[in-house]
Amino acid sequence: MKAMTSATTAAPSPAAEQPAAPATRPRRLLDWRIRFGVLALVWGFSFLFIKVGTEAFAPLYVTLGRMVFGTAVLLTVLVAKRERLPRGARVWGHLAVAAFFLNALPFSLFAYAETTIPSTLAGICNAASPLWGMVVAVAVVSDDRPTRQRVAGLGLGFAGVLTVLGAWQGFSGQDPVGTALALIASLSYAIGWAYVRHTLAGTGNSHLAMSSGQLLLGTVQLAVAAPLAAPAPGSFPLLPLLSVLALGALGTGVAFLIQYGLVAEVGPTTAMMVTYFVPVIATAAGVLILGEHLSWNTPVGALIILVGAALTQRR
Repeated sequence: MKAMTSATTAAPSPAAEQPAAPATRPRRLLDWRIRFGVLALVWGFSFLFIKVGTEAFAPLYVTLGRMVFGTAVLLTVLVAKRERLPRGARVWGHLAVAAFFLNALPFSLFAYAETTIPSTLAGICNAASPLWGMVVAVAVVSDDRPTRQRVAGLGLGFAGVLTVLGAWQGFSGQDPVGTALALIASLSYAIGWAYVRHTLAGTGNSHLAMSSGQLLLGTVQLAVAAPLAAPAPGSFPLLPLLSVLALGALGTGVAFLIQYGLVAEVGPTTAMMVTYFVPVIATAAGVLILGEHLSWNTPVGALIILVGAALTQRR
């Protein structure tokens, strides 16, 4: 969910800045294809974890728990590698904005959305992020002139969104507010990526340090906002609690570490392909495990969105 944490490798994000592959690649215990599959599964199941978590906890507390556990993973690795958090008020100021648009806001919007829409629909809306990315890039980068192919991809992608929502039947069966929140969440990622590329490139800090700082700031933001929106949970049912733990530790913390390793080993172009598997897995998990209803237009529309998104990324 796609949704990665790094200020420089936010994901799922074909448009995000990615670290260059090192000259010598360290030997890995697991083949990159296995780690690629694990990453797709973790991000795909994130939407199921959100759904289960919101059955017991208020949306902002689901997101806060996600951020706490994800931050704990990254800070643990940061300490183990004896690295330091970034320094400088300017860097931390930009990280605070990145944390809001790449973590606190979209994570919260997806949690709120899944109180009224299926996890399958949320996962598919997340796939619209590359489409929004092209729109934002054209709006903020004056020399980014889209090709006809990319414009066609944009139109095709949003046609896919309308297909998923069943526009020809008046969007019946879908909650318009929940769907809008999920689409705004995917837009938030695109805004965050554009901001990061213009403000945090070339800071001299490692991707792990930047991501740890970003998640830490996002956690603080949610720790302030959550009590204002809803009272703290009075009980902690086991299954929803485990879902939030998995969402944070795996879907946010470990997922970043896996993707960072993939980018370093096989390059950003190959690593970004995981984006296109996430909605497929999210849909399968929602239908098979949660028993969510799946109409014919949902998988068809999702396929159209993915083809359109792929076209928008071609240069």
